[in-house]
Amino acid sequence: MSLEHLPRLPQRLVEMLLQNFGAPEWLVLIAGFLVAASTVVGVFAGGFALLSLVERKTLARAQNRIGPNRAGWFGILQPVADGIKMLTKEDIVPAKAEKILHLLAPIMIVVPAILALGVIPYGREWIPVPLELGLLFFFAVGAMTEVSIFMAGWASGSKFPMLGAMRAISQMVSYELPLMICALGVVMVSGTLSLPDIVDRQGGFHLGFIPAWNLFTPWGLVAGLLFYVCSIAEANRCPFDLPEGESEIVAGHMTEYSGFKYALFFMGEYLGLFAISGLGITLFLGGWQAPLPGLDFVPTWIWFFAKLCTVIFSFLWIRATFPRVRIDQLMRFAWLCMIPMALLTLPAAAIWHFAGRGLLSWVVTVPLLLIPWVIITVIYNKRLAPTLRTYRFAE
Repeated sequence: MSLEHLPRLPQRLVEMLLQNFGAPEWLVLIAGFLVAASTVVGVFAGGFALLSLVERKTLARAQNRIGPNRAGWFGILQPVADGIKMLTKEDIVPAKAEKILHLLAPIMIVVPAILALGVIPYGREWIPVPLELGLLFFFAVGAMTEVSIFMAGWASGSKFPMLGAMRAISQMVSYELPLMICALGVVMVSGTLSLPDIVDRQGGFHLGFIPAWNLFTPWGLVAGLLFYVCSIAEANRCPFDLPEGESEIVAGHMTEYSGFKYALFFMGEYLGLFAISGLGITLFLGGWQAPLPGLDFVPTWIWFFAKLCTVIFSFLWIRATFPRVRIDQLMRFAWLCMIPMALLTLPAAAIWHFAGRGLLSWVVTVPLLLIPWVIITVIYNKRLAPTLRTYRFAE
């Protein structure tokens, strides 16, 4: 078995073992599916633990400090120490809380992220669940996140979690609209909702060395940048981490949570970050396609995870660089900039497709996107942006 088939090795071993024992076909299929799902969960659960350490190390480096360095060699066991701490902390449930919903909320925020990770094609031979409507399924299960956040705020029985949940939902709904619109352009050009087929449509190279990824088209570049910004907001990452704005509204919908329930919220956030980054790579960066010709000997899943690490590191870099924005700036930016530009990518994608995807397509789509971008930017910065505040101190 080659390295290309390595991620599917546990699944195939279990299937072969059951077939040798004469197990029925339905049992073999179910067992293979469970093992494939366990492989994905195991990989990204380990990625969650590693990313929590890498992020703290990266932020420490950016802030000229050391970071975690006590637990294990260079702090490598810090995620284990954090896990033990969360497991041993007391689980405090408020007296006025809806106890069943209070328990289900952190579970429901992890489940959608795991389901979304199951439909992403990680390699040519590693597609956990090859659904024909994979993109639709991704957004359908992703909508459960808003429900879980509302459950967390409502079930806590306190006004602060409820206010934080409402603010988080308003942010996620506002940025989910341009996110889906940008993905719709990819569907229009590719003609399919199947994520593996979308990756296949981006195979090959232009001029012998430029990857035929959607990002390297006028509409794809704009849609990809918008999708990237919306992904930051959807994942509650800085500078759009308003749901966790401790300096403004305590800890948002997680205010009344402690112990392992609190850790589940962060696990769901990181798994959601992996999922939305993987979707962006699938839609705009060619998925598991190699970036240069002649590199097909490298297993495709390695290319996918190399792109995933690059995208994740850019999120960490942005968190270490930009301050948190205000809620009015956040919402104004979504409705006055992101959504109008996302809507413009749809006619641009249609013109690109029907004009032959050649020089004529470039000549038409570049002005169609560039001119409104400049106009919206000027209007937003000069007229609609909030004026500078004047602070008057008591004398």
